[in-house]
Amino acid sequence: MRDAEPKAIHLADYRPPDWLVEKVDLDFALHPSQTRVTARLALRRNPKGAAGAPVVLEGDDLTLVRLAIDGTPLAGSSFEATGNRLTLAHPPADAFLLEIETLVDPTANTQLMGLYRTSGNYCTQCEPEGFRRITYYPDRPDVLSVFTTRIEADKQEAPILLGNGNLVESGQVPGTSRHYAVWHDPWPKPSYLFALVGGRLAKVADSFVTASGRKVELGIYVEEGKEARAGYAMDSLKRSMRWDEEAFGREYDLDVFNIVAVSDFNMGAMENKGLNVFNDKYVLASPETATDADYSGIEGVIAHEYFHNWTGNRITCRDWFQLCLKEGLTVFRDQEFSSDQRSRPVKRIADVRMLKAAQFTEDAGPLAHPVRPETYREINNFYTATVYEKGAEVVRMLKTLLGEEGFRKGMDLYFERHDGEAATIEDFVSSFADATGRDLSQFSLWYAQSGTPVLNVSGTYDEAAGTYRLDISQSVPPTPGQPEKKPMVIPLALGLVGPDGRDQPLMLGNTPVERGVVEVKEATQSFLFTGLDARPVPSLNRGFSAPVNLVSDLTEADRVFLAAHDADPFNRFDALQRIALELLKTGARTGTLPAPDALVTAARAILADPALDAAFKAQALALPGEGEVARELAREVDPDAVFAARKALRVTLGTTLAEGFTAAYAAGAASGAFSPDAASAGRRALRNLALDYLAVTGSADGIARAKAQFEAADNMTDRITALAVLAQHDVPEREAALDAFYRRFERDALVIDKWFTLQAQIASPTTLDRVKDLMLHPAFSLANPNRVRALVGAFAAANPTQFNRADGEGHAFVAEVVLTLDSKNPQVAARLLASFKTFRQLEPARRGHAEQALRRIAETPGLSPDVADIATRSLA
Repeated sequence: MRDAEPKAIHLADYRPPDWLVEKVDLDFALHPSQTRVTARLALRRNPKGAAGAPVVLEGDDLTLVRLAIDGTPLAGSSFEATGNRLTLAHPPADAFLLEIETLVDPTANTQLMGLYRTSGNYCTQCEPEGFRRITYYPDRPDVLSVFTTRIEADKQEAPILLGNGNLVESGQVPGTSRHYAVWHDPWPKPSYLFALVGGRLAKVADSFVTASGRKVELGIYVEEGKEARAGYAMDSLKRSMRWDEEAFGREYDLDVFNIVAVSDFNMGAMENKGLNVFNDKYVLASPETATDADYSGIEGVIAHEYFHNWTGNRITCRDWFQLCLKEGLTVFRDQEFSSDQRSRPVKRIADVRMLKAAQFTEDAGPLAHPVRPETYREINNFYTATVYEKGAEVVRMLKTLLGEEGFRKGMDLYFERHDGEAATIEDFVSSFADATGRDLSQFSLWYAQSGTPVLNVSGTYDEAAGTYRLDISQSVPPTPGQPEKKPMVIPLALGLVGPDGRDQPLMLGNTPVERGVVEVKEATQSFLFTGLDARPVPSLNRGFSAPVNLVSDLTEADRVFLAAHDADPFNRFDALQRIALELLKTGARTGTLPAPDALVTAARAILADPALDAAFKAQALALPGEGEVARELAREVDPDAVFAARKALRVTLGTTLAEGFTAAYAAGAASGAFSPDAASAGRRALRNLALDYLAVTGSADGIARAKAQFEAADNMTDRITALAVLAQHDVPEREAALDAFYRRFERDALVIDKWFTLQAQIASPTTLDRVKDLMLHPAFSLANPNRVRALVGAFAAANPTQFNRADGEGHAFVAEVVLTLDSKNPQVAARLLASFKTFRQLEPARRGHAEQALRRIAETPGLSPDVADIATRSLA
């Protein structure tokens, strides 16, 4: 095992590797408990490294069998080897071939990092530091090498053998039941992108012809019998490949591209060069088993991992501090892809909802960190919403500032300069600065400063002069390790909406505002707009052009007006959400919900507007979640009060707008076979939102409607939504439907995950006991990350009233699971522990219970570095 208390690693301490690996030849003799790995490393002293430095290779719980240099076995006195490190204090030359033979046990590898066995199949996960669990290696992203991998296994056990790159040789091992395959990847890569898969898998085959006319063989490998459910993933892959050629000029560069779906996986997927390994929830789909959200997730994750071929693989990270360089950039790219495939406004709304729920919350708590951290103890814990989602927003702001043409020039220059290299944020930003001539030094603060900026905006109309002045101040709140912040560059997209509902000219003096974007750079700044013949209503931060908390002097009437007239779809949505948030905050604080007349008026207008698509209406009419209300309250949060306020407002809307929701429900009925396309998914989204509003009171009619939909549904979206509606009401129909659902899908693991999640999210005092009972269910296993996330993760992250119970039992339960899981799979345990990140917002009693649970974890001997790091930072 790694050091339980690893030392802090600082960006400022980076230095180039002392030794490079020019090429790697790997030989795997696969065996369930004794896999023999032979690695031949062509080592060369790095002229940029320290003169005379020893060779130091990382390991993790390795068993060394043999060591040789240039074919000559080494005596034990000439090296030092532990489970975690191999050191050659006196290398024989500046370049030599080091041969290392290790034994690993894939079956016992419950961490699911390195080489492990799942459902009888061999699989690897090496990002960020899993390769060192396979062999000793300079396991860092700035050591790039050409890999050739020979894989040998019993043909009956593992008829499929896959590796990175192109297949160059395969055959039978003479005189045995074993066979082999040799894969060669011609593109230098770091060890974290290495992959191997062996097992009994079925292949779904297709092909793609690139823009230059090359034919690429495509394969998606799934468990036998599930081939029919890989069709949408294959379609998504082909669309991703074409889109990347057209939008970014990036063509695929190998003869084959393979995806493997496995059921036990710590992450969503992994972009290993030419061999992507996926959690099967992001590959398998059919109308009977997958929701519209599942289809959307598959499309987005398939695209994300494919896009990594250039933003992550061909150009990788110099060090793990630069993680956002591949992840944030690639999230931006997959968001743009999905926006082009579906509805851009609806996709933007969904992305911002996720950003606010996950990243804004992270920024406001003890785990806040910059998009590019300055220090870390455990890199596994920095695969965060800040690196991914906020990282994507920073790239989006670059595009907003520079425009389409300038952004594309910057991206082209980045690819041209750094192809085949391990790059930094400075390399990325300077490509845009050099391509456009813009000074982006202040903009780079977005990578260095943590916290969500607060933008205060007020407006003044001068009727006599025909001017409108916007006064803006910005601040960034203190965060751990950063008590003081500098002003940021904030691209603020805006419009001035006239009384007729149309945008008025946007002029600063005699100069039109280019692309409708002003740049806020100072702590306080004013903009004077001219040529206005009536008081406008400002539409601020259109398209959510900057990830900020916006505080304005807009009145409730202004927001109702914008909800009805704003030309920017995002701000129409946001106006309605802000009205609802103010009501919910007051209701949670006082226990009394104010009259929601303005919200009802705005919601009725949205619901009745034939020009708006159904998907947009579904997003706009869905109330802010309990987590968003709690974040707005900021402190002394009582989750029960937040839930009660939200429930009361849902009841009011459902009752007051019953006629409109009834009409929307009827209009959304399917008229043909299921299709996962955006328009059909939007229709279902609005219909199912209407069902929830019509049933929120628990009336006999509402329950009957949900029950009827559950029984008649011909697709998983409608069935699971009806079940979710029933699950929130303590009625006999709930248990009957849950039982029927389980009996129907008990052999389908991904669907049963949904069954676990629904029950974990029931906002009832009996839910904790239900979750404990479900942990004893034959279908539950702590060894499967999907199952843990589906039950315990859903309870902790998506059931705030029960996780934050007033008696502290919810916190104690999750803490117990974290401790139990820590010795088996520390990564999953640490991510579960991160659900405590908002505990300081809670009212004193609940806050005390959460802190007690965290201290119990922090004081437990023998914690993994993953869990110890989260516990320590949460309590700091």
